[in-house]
Amino acid sequence: MKEMVYEKTINFKSKETVAAMHSYGSTVPKLFAVFTAIAVIGWAVSIFLTGVHFWVLPLPASFDVTGTPWAVMTSEWAYVMGIPLALMGGFYYLTTLVLSGLWFQTRHPLVLKVLTPITIIGVMSSAFFVYLQLFVIEAICPFCLVSAVATVLLLVLELVMLRMSKLPPLRELVRDARSAFDRKGLTWMFLLFIIALLPVISFWFATIIPAPGS
Repeated sequence: MKEMVYEKTINFKSKETVAAMHSYGSTVPKLFAVFTAIAVIGWAVSIFLTGVHFWVLPLPASFDVTGTPWAVMTSEWAYVMGIPLALMGGFYYLTTLVLSGLWFQTRHPLVLKVLTPITIIGVMSSAFFVYLQLFVIEAICPFCLVSAVATVLLLVLELVMLRMSKLPPLRELVRDARSAFDRKGLTWMFLLFIIALLPVISFWFATIIPAPGS
């Protein structure tokens, strides 16, 4: 019994410590709003490219894609195990959007910490794909470059927000993870995920519906 009381006391103090040790600069909420807006732009570009893969491709065999953006979108590098890279990019931006929305709900510092490795992975992936466009495919996709710029801006904003914030050690934040991912927060994340997923489902569904008169 004493051990149980002691454990509860430690957990209670841990939550108090997390609450007391973190603070945000006055500019952080505004930067998070910019972060969200850029993530929306990246998501919109990725969804547009996903629609191109569903509705436009494959191109007629006689169409010469050499040196055009179509060379990028029809290359072997545009797919990972048959899944359009644009669709994977859409899920990346959706993840940043969902976490951004969660931060506005809870203001929990763990959300800000979690976004760091995610945005780093986004920049590394975009850098590799830009390299492929320049030196392997030898063609440029303007929409892909917009997405690459968006990933860089997200990482820069993430690092700036971290620098402007006073956050507890990660181990303390992990112990208090329930405060960030409570039922209300998880419900919000799920609803936002479903709403953002609807356009993708619509794109796919439109490709299997028989056209009138066909």
